[in-house]
Amino acid sequence: MKIIVGSRGSNLALTQTNMVIDSIKKVHPEIEFEVKVIKTKGDILKDIPIDKLGGKEIFIKEIEKELLDNTIHMAIHSMKDMPGELPKGLKLSFSPIREDYRDVLVLREGLKSINDIPRGGVIGTGSKRRKYQILNYRPDLEVVGIRGNIETRISKIYTENLDGVILAAAGIHRLGLELGENMVYLDKDIVLPSPTQGILAIEIREDNHELEEILKSIAHEETGIQCKVERVFLKAVGGSCTIPVGAYCEVKEGKIRLEGLLGTANGEKLVRKSIEGDINQGEALGESLAKEILKEVNII
Repeated sequence: MKIIVGSRGSNLALTQTNMVIDSIKKVHPEIEFEVKVIKTKGDILKDIPIDKLGGKEIFIKEIEKELLDNTIHMAIHSMKDMPGELPKGLKLSFSPIREDYRDVLVLREGLKSINDIPRGGVIGTGSKRRKYQILNYRPDLEVVGIRGNIETRISKIYTENLDGVILAAAGIHRLGLELGENMVYLDKDIVLPSPTQGILAIEIREDNHELEEILKSIAHEETGIQCKVERVFLKAVGGSCTIPVGAYCEVKEGKIRLEGLLGTANGEKLVRKSIEGDINQGEALGESLAKEILKEVNII
């Protein structure tokens, strides 16, 4: 059996794709894999802010077309890049264990925490979620838009004279980057992560039952619960790259605690709330929290 896997061409995308392939091979060594690199709109138009290009689909649309055309059998994405609704005929399969969900601040030499950044300091990020939460904590800072892969964004600290950049911890861990004291973790009380940050998405055709059965072998139960609840919240608030949205679901002893954040496009209003309940109420809790927050943001 041969499985053709679609992936973006960045170092991180290929590393994540090969991690999933290696996990499957441990259980199914008889399967042959081929990786097909597919360029997406988001990869080609690198200098335009993400919210000006469209929604999350700018990183996946071309890959999904190949899935629907059956020229690839599965695709590996960062789950946080997946929109709430998928094209008809496609589905998200099982996910392996979640990486670190937190955001990190990579700082220039001489700085060791967010509080060390001088007044008027400059931070780089292309995310409205990160931008407005950081400004909520340090309103004296300036936040500028940056894009590019992880290595490119880190290099911009020096090429664009920044005090730091905000990135996902998961990508840095997966790439094995050693940044020492230059990297500090941002507590979720300061910056709530993007829904499903740190989770890998494995997208397949709905009718590919044989592959679905194979992927069951790498499934992580708690990650699956977190993914479902956080994506329900994302879908219910109509999340996209144009508004700040954050969520994190904690699973503990048969209970879940979901924290959610939603803001206006200009960041003037940020609403953050949490909800708790039994693990089997996960999706209902996600929808309930979304409705509560939407009312306060005055979107409905």
